[in-house]
Amino acid sequence: MMRQYELVERVKSYDPGADEAMINRAYVFSMKAHGAQKRASGDPYFAHPIEVAGILTGMKLDGASIVTALLHDTVEDTTATLEEIEQHFGPNIARLVDGVTKLSRLELQSDGTRQAENFRKLLLAMSEDIRVLLVKLADRVHNMRTLDFIADPQKRRRIALETMEIYAPLAERIGINDMKDELEDLAFAQINPDARVSVMARLEFLRTKGGNLVERIIAELKRTLDADGVEVSISGREKTAFSIWRKMQRKNVGFEQLSDIMAFRVVADSVENCYRALGVIHSHYPMVPGRFKDYISTPKPNNYQSVHTGILGPERQRIEIQIRTRAMHDVAELGVAAHWNYKQNGSPTDGKQYRWLRELLDILEHAAGPEEFLEHTKLEMFQDQVFCFTPKGEVVALPRGACPVDFGYAVHSEVGDRCIGSKINGRLMPLRTQLANGDQVEIITSKTSSPSPTWEQFVVTGKAKARIRRFVRLQKRTEFVDLGRAILQKTFRQEGQPFSEKGLDGVLRNFKCEEVDDLFAMVGEGLVTGREVLVAVFPGLKQPAPQAPGKVVPIARARAPKAGAGLAIPIRGLIPGMAVHYARCCHPLPGDRIVGIVTTGKGVAIHTIDCETLESFADTPERWLDVGWDVGEVTQELVGRLNVVIANEPGSLGSLTTVIGKNLGNITNLKITNRSVDFFEMLLDVEVKDVKHLSNIIAALRATPVINSVERARG
Repeated sequence: MMRQYELVERVKSYDPGADEAMINRAYVFSMKAHGAQKRASGDPYFAHPIEVAGILTGMKLDGASIVTALLHDTVEDTTATLEEIEQHFGPNIARLVDGVTKLSRLELQSDGTRQAENFRKLLLAMSEDIRVLLVKLADRVHNMRTLDFIADPQKRRRIALETMEIYAPLAERIGINDMKDELEDLAFAQINPDARVSVMARLEFLRTKGGNLVERIIAELKRTLDADGVEVSISGREKTAFSIWRKMQRKNVGFEQLSDIMAFRVVADSVENCYRALGVIHSHYPMVPGRFKDYISTPKPNNYQSVHTGILGPERQRIEIQIRTRAMHDVAELGVAAHWNYKQNGSPTDGKQYRWLRELLDILEHAAGPEEFLEHTKLEMFQDQVFCFTPKGEVVALPRGACPVDFGYAVHSEVGDRCIGSKINGRLMPLRTQLANGDQVEIITSKTSSPSPTWEQFVVTGKAKARIRRFVRLQKRTEFVDLGRAILQKTFRQEGQPFSEKGLDGVLRNFKCEEVDDLFAMVGEGLVTGREVLVAVFPGLKQPAPQAPGKVVPIARARAPKAGAGLAIPIRGLIPGMAVHYARCCHPLPGDRIVGIVTTGKGVAIHTIDCETLESFADTPERWLDVGWDVGEVTQELVGRLNVVIANEPGSLGSLTTVIGKNLGNITNLKITNRSVDFFEMLLDVEVKDVKHLSNIIAALRATPVINSVERARG
């Protein structure tokens, strides 16, 4: 364990102006607070904060960070309070300690919820001061180094998974690659020990077989570059077991097929010499196609800069070479800690300068709960990247597999929300197109557009998913409220009772609602019936007589409209998946007679009056709603489904599509259900405006010689 004077000397060696007295006070305060506490290893607990502080001195962090490391567990694990911390060390240290505290006292429902909530609090704290994250990462590194002392294998695995999914990506995002590599490798040893042992055994075999291969390659590269007058320093290392294993899994190749098990760093004194070194290397050794990446001209979001190239190098070895300047090397090793500065009034670098952090905060704002936030955050942090350009030449970094919708949300949330189309390299392309490195992307927007729920199926960034889900959530809520209000108005009118929102205030407690809109939403969602609310408001009303067991309401009677009523609830063309949705069994269209069926938790499904599915609801008439088309509101093209029998001869399918196109229909789906020597039977989904439009298309198809029969599909 590091002694007090050793810790102070380490800090003073790189920061002569550090507050020595405060570090000494923190050392003593922490030692007294932890007292006789022991860790799982049997060591005094106080050894842990000392080791965390030692890790941070290796990163040359300021005195406040070292003091925070010494105190980071005192509030959580001892009787010390934040007030005491502030009294002894000031408000700045107290704020940092509070940010790092794990908050494990939160009484939440599940481990997953607690993990998500802790991470949410950590993110909020580190958005104000990135040092919170640096101390937390050092804390996790030391905990992972001593993880084997925990007896419970399930607990070890849970901690390792959390490290792999959250803390290693966070270390990568702020550019501390050495810490990221160590966290990944320590977690890998717990999550998949057999795979790690296998990779390590193969590496050991290579070392034994190759002898001092790394030194020989370095010597030859140095001679080659010196001969061309390029002054550089070169180092080499094996990649970690986890990075090798991950690449084997991603590329689905064996150990022997990997080309970059060894990585060599060439450090030059200027950007110009970086490119000169690259030219010399490529002129002497064959380049491996597809292995060149220039992160100097296009840095990663964490400010990492290097030129990467794969070559068939000295001794015919396939190796990876990273070329960078000394300043770039410092950033690659220490990330944000490499250019830590407190120039004005001791104020720390503002964590909000990092775009990825701002986007995580945006996800936090729009996620429905802790678990959804954690899911989107993992999406945002786990990514091999592609770099695309706006029409103005600005670089946008995205995860591999991203589409134009992801690009729109990365540029600005409003651009994503209003997106209706995209141009990639000047060509109009579908929104689900996967982007490639170097693509120039232009997003076409409309002020009247809104996110489509179907986008969630192909976007990959956490920010895009969070915004789309939030829109769907709010839209559903709005529609549940409107639908519930209409259902209650209809129910009250049927019983001849006056309806007013003020009259519902007195029964909100009965349904555990805080406001009238909450009650409307429950009715619209099918969680409460209109009759139940009516009886709560007018307790004297008689309940309808219960159905005799086994008695079924005839379907014709259930379908018959009630006398005297223009009681139909108007519906309009809606986005699929909202509170009112169209049944896929019958594909209702404006002009059809329709009926609504209340489905618990899903709102109302609209069926045609002759849909066979309605038979299954015959014995629950309370779920039936009179509904009608609000034709003026239907702006969306709806789907009509056709059964078509077509002759099996050249050109027949072309004739089919031409007829539909000429009649302004759009085929959205086609499925061949049966085929014979002479005929094909198929189901055809066509976007149309209403029943009349579909009827015109059917008539035109029936007049086409190659089409044997056309019927509207039912059921």
